[in-house]
Amino acid sequence: MNTALMLAAGGLALIGLAHSVLGEILLFRRLRTRGVVPTGGYPVLRERQVRILWGSWHLVTVLGWALSALLWRLGTVPVDAGLGAWVADVAGAATLASGLLVFYATDGRHPAWAALLVVATLVWWR
Repeated sequence: MNTALMLAAGGLALIGLAHSVLGEILLFRRLRTRGVVPTGGYPVLRERQVRILWGSWHLVTVLGWALSALLWRLGTVPVDAGLGAWVADVAGAATLASGLLVFYATDGRHPAWAALLVVATLVWWR
């Protein structure tokens, strides 16, 4: 059992949950005019742009949970050492790049960059 990978997996799952829930509350609630998928945003955004923004927003969560599941599996069962190290390194690089992107895009004002860098650190701490 690898505690650092399990913590990274748990952290990534929580980041995904917070991302979707807070996005719905703070962003998409204001853009929702009917139904589940928001369609408001005019005159700045067209309906199809708001729809793909919403879909992409939640796609990030789904992919984060998938990466979390991979890390959890790596942390809880014996695996091929070479493949396991490669998957963990890819996960670490992805979360590091994501953290740096969020930091750059928001001038460091969005807390997700710090959480993503913690996950990357935990992955490489293994």
